[in-house]
Amino acid sequence: MLTATRGGKINISDEKDTKFVAEKFSRLIKIGDLILLSGNLGVGKTTFIRHIINSIQKINKQKVSEVLSPTFNITNEYKIKNILIKHYDLHRIKNEKELDNLGIKENLEKQITFVEWPEIIKKLKIKNSIDLIFQYNNNFTKRYLKIISKNKKISNEFK
Repeated sequence: MLTATRGGKINISDEKDTKFVAEKFSRLIKIGDLILLSGNLGVGKTTFIRHIINSIQKINKQKVSEVLSPTFNITNEYKIKNILIKHYDLHRIKNEKELDNLGIKENLEKQITFVEWPEIIKKLKIKNSIDLIFQYNNNFTKRYLKIISKNKKISNEFK
């Protein structure tokens, strides 16, 4: 079983650990949650989302699909039974006006929303957001995840 380190960081350096944490996390999130994923390029944000979406698909007895980064098309959508999941990559978004064109603020309460590179959306102060902060250690040999949430179930699970 994984445990958080002193600073509340979970070691996800190994792919199986990343998958384990993502699957555990997938059972705690719900429609209406906005998950904000911060961290350097290549630190594992999209991989984490892939494991979450695939876990939700398995739970709902649906075929596991390929989950790609929406870097170029900015958003990908997944429908799993009655669950709509939107996955945004805001790396190329320059201002809040561009967010309006994406419709990112619409229907948040009716879907699960993942946002990579969320710095621009954090200014909106949307409720039900969960921060996932991905970090490398100093020599880039290990990866860590810190989960910040007001949801007691999530914060207690990943202490």
